[in-house]
Amino acid sequence: MPVYVWKGKDAKGNKRSGEIEANNENIARLLLRRQNITVTKIKPKPKDIFENVKWLQPKVKEKDIVVFIRQFATMIDAGLPLVQGLQILQEQQTNRTFKTILKQVQKDVEEGSTFADALKKHPQIFDELTINLVAAGEVGGILDVILNRLAAYMEKIAALKKKVKGAMTYPAIVTIIAVLVTAVILIFVIPVFSKMFADFGAALPAPTQFVINVSNTVRSYFHWFILGIILLFIAFKRFRATEKGRDLTDRLVLRLPVFGMLLRKVAVAKFTRTLGTMLSSGVPILEAMDIVAKTAGNKVIERAILETRASVAEGKSVTEPLMHSGVFPPMVVQMISVGESTGALDAMLGKIADYYDEEVDAAVDALTSMLEPFMMVFLGVVIGGLVISMYLPIFKMAGVVAG
Repeated sequence: MPVYVWKGKDAKGNKRSGEIEANNENIARLLLRRQNITVTKIKPKPKDIFENVKWLQPKVKEKDIVVFIRQFATMIDAGLPLVQGLQILQEQQTNRTFKTILKQVQKDVEEGSTFADALKKHPQIFDELTINLVAAGEVGGILDVILNRLAAYMEKIAALKKKVKGAMTYPAIVTIIAVLVTAVILIFVIPVFSKMFADFGAALPAPTQFVINVSNTVRSYFHWFILGIILLFIAFKRFRATEKGRDLTDRLVLRLPVFGMLLRKVAVAKFTRTLGTMLSSGVPILEAMDIVAKTAGNKVIERAILETRASVAEGKSVTEPLMHSGVFPPMVVQMISVGESTGALDAMLGKIADYYDEEVDAAVDALTSMLEPFMMVFLGVVIGGLVISMYLPIFKMAGVVAG
């Protein structure tokens, strides 16, 4: 169906603009008139020659979804109908990809679909957690409350991810810089010294000779090193794509000396936050645990949650399989047990999530403060070692001359 771009004024005289789908311009004007819009300008939307090239389209970021959910919750709370709220939000959306999706969601709701069913058609944007919470909100007549709760949940999970990325970014950048600087020295700087030392005609100190040999090897086989790294990366990706590979790598990640503990705390915070949000929104516990397992992001943790779900399905408690999994700390299991026995499991899960958010903050700070001196020493040893190795013959020669 053709899309028309329009400008006009509403009943209060405020300037408005947007896009509308219609079979022709006359129908577009009629539809806008029904919305109390006085059209001043309307024309067919120009064709985007790249609109069917997916990789050229802007990606929908998590922030876009959170803002949409928060604004939509406010509109529903203010009494706006679903269709009108969706129309306003899709008209003001600047991300072309998200705008197209919201337009399709609006169309589906207009044709009689529930909001949850309309979102379900776009799984690449709206996950199962979002869809199930929206469905629970529609059934319970508390869609605005659920959307606000969902937006708060997504903001806290996004903040959690940001903390972890921040902790990983610093060592990654320092390591990359160290590798690049070392490569430049070995490929371009060492050969200059090597030619100069060749004219001395004397035996070089062992460290200097070792560095020159490394430099010659790197220069001769540089392309093979690059190819090897690429092949190793591809092999790792393929191995991790298998069930056994994913299980092994996820298990090893959780056992890493420092990062493993941080990722374990992140997993506990995410598990308790997600499950608590779903239970407080009226989603049945078995369905909630199934979704939480899928969003765990780690095969070991996913298996522990699914075993817990199976236990609950048999009428047993939540705590026993969690304790046997070895993934969740005893304190977390005990608090969940108390929440389960008092009938306030969702509230207890929220308290655990808040506590572990603070634990993640403390772990990230400790990790950063520990890594800074370690990376500085690493850089000093590598770069300083190369520089000193190259100057050893010069110091030796200066000593001979002075003597």
